[in-house]
Amino acid sequence: MLILIADDVRKALPMNEAIAAMKNAYAALSSGTAVVPLRTRLPLPNSEALSLFMPAYVHSAEDQALAIKVVSLFPANPARGLAYIQAAVLAFDPETGQAIALLEGSSLTAIRTGAAGGAAIDLLARKGSKVVAVVGAGAQGRTQLEAACAARKIETAFIFDADREKARAFAEEMKKGVIQDIRVAESAREAIENADIICTATTSTTPVFADRDVKAGTHISAVGSYTPEMQEIPAETLQRAKIFVDARLAALEEAGDLIQPIRAGLFDESHICGELGEVVLGRIPGRGSDEEITCFKSVGIAVQDALAAQVALNNARKMKIGTEVDF
Repeated sequence: MLILIADDVRKALPMNEAIAAMKNAYAALSSGTAVVPLRTRLPLPNSEALSLFMPAYVHSAEDQALAIKVVSLFPANPARGLAYIQAAVLAFDPETGQAIALLEGSSLTAIRTGAAGGAAIDLLARKGSKVVAVVGAGAQGRTQLEAACAARKIETAFIFDADREKARAFAEEMKKGVIQDIRVAESAREAIENADIICTATTSTTPVFADRDVKAGTHISAVGSYTPEMQEIPAETLQRAKIFVDARLAALEEAGDLIQPIRAGLFDESHICGELGEVVLGRIPGRGSDEEITCFKSVGIAVQDALAAQVALNNARKMKIGTEVDF
């Protein structure tokens, strides 16, 4: 078995290859060549922690992969000096079922989630998009910005976070190899009103910006909220946007950004244009004009982890990194 620690995963899973893998993952899901059950949610008694179990099998003409990710969210961890997200991906040989690799899952999750946003930007954002706003200065925000810069020729980035010190640290880090012109916004409005692309990566239960600040032609990649109680995007913005999701069933089960407006009667399921994989496959159109607002709502699906792990494993073997152990 090959074991890849976080540094190995980051070396073996470059963003451009991860974006291509996410397009393949979404296409496999929408074409029916992926088996992806809804993830199993396991609340942990006597704490606010949650473990998620996410299996996937891909059997498309281009890819074959079998994997499961276990990701646990422990809100008390930062106070203990530990990461909020703890995760591992176990990959199997799809021909034999043999366990072949164990990958550190938090780094893989951050990269594949950023790459999902990058895939959506490449398919839905205006070609001339030059300014990106990121709301949320955590690990997911970092890879969202990296992916946006990989998908478009971004000239300026704004970062907004309620924790200004965190935002400043984010900006300094991103100047090293991602983008030079990155500005710490004083308010969400300052970031949003200038943006061609908006990336939200928070766990907020209330919208993180105002609808009035979103200009025509903006693309939004919303990857933070993953429970019915969470909401990052104003319902008014979603009412006037073309909405695409990673997986329709999962989004309607888990995405508070969609569930809450639907429950309020502001729109219904038919307002969702379709899955991003359907755009990849050419079954439905993406952006129709430069004036449209497009929104990609992602809750994260296991097929992303399976194909991201496949890319990382293939590259790790070529690069001769990781640790082989008997199993």
